[in-house]
Amino acid sequence: MTSHSSPMILEEVEDPIANMMQPQQPYTGQIFQPTQAYTPTTPQPFYGNSFEDEPPLLEELGINFDHIWQKTLTVLHPLKVADGSIMNETDLAGPMVFCLAFGATLLLAGKIQFGYVYGISAIGCLGMFCLLNLMSMTGVSFGCVASVLGYCLLPMILLSSFAVIFSLQGMVGIILTAGIIGWCSFSASKIFISALAMEGQQLLVAYPCALLYGVFALISVF
Repeated sequence: MTSHSSPMILEEVEDPIANMMQPQQPYTGQIFQPTQAYTPTTPQPFYGNSFEDEPPLLEELGINFDHIWQKTLTVLHPLKVADGSIMNETDLAGPMVFCLAFGATLLLAGKIQFGYVYGISAIGCLGMFCLLNLMSMTGVSFGCVASVLGYCLLPMILLSSFAVIFSLQGMVGIILTAGIIGWCSFSASKIFISALAMEGQQLLVAYPCALLYGVFALISVF
């Protein structure tokens, strides 16, 4: 038994050595590359591939001349029905222009009152913002209040323009000033009740607006 099993053990020992001595296959230079599990997609630009598809700069800044013109016509025509969707926008381009025009007409009359105009405007907008949020169910933003009060300052520019040529301290000037104050306050209250759905509360909103525009009228007259 011993004589027959020893050659088999030697063969088993010699086989791994023989396998190691066999010539290996030459290197072909190929690199293993794993296959992708997904196909990457190229992100599509939002406005297109060219500058022609991009929106205008004024639209990106939120300046819409059509809405500005409609708001101006709503103020100049007190009996016109206000569009609540347009009036509820936060547009400060028109009010800034009207405040600057109001200060410029006061400057032509020899009154340098730019600081008073912007200071009273800020305090008045803050007061109306607090008041309207207490009165309305939906609430209103500060930008919307500033936009409406700024647009309704347009008739006050007409009053300050008259003050450049004529004196407003007589009876005619008092009547004209009272009419302008009523015009501004009526337009502002009409827009507020239309944008905030406050039917039946126009007189309550018009009263604080009249107080605010009365201060601007005092600056114009005196």
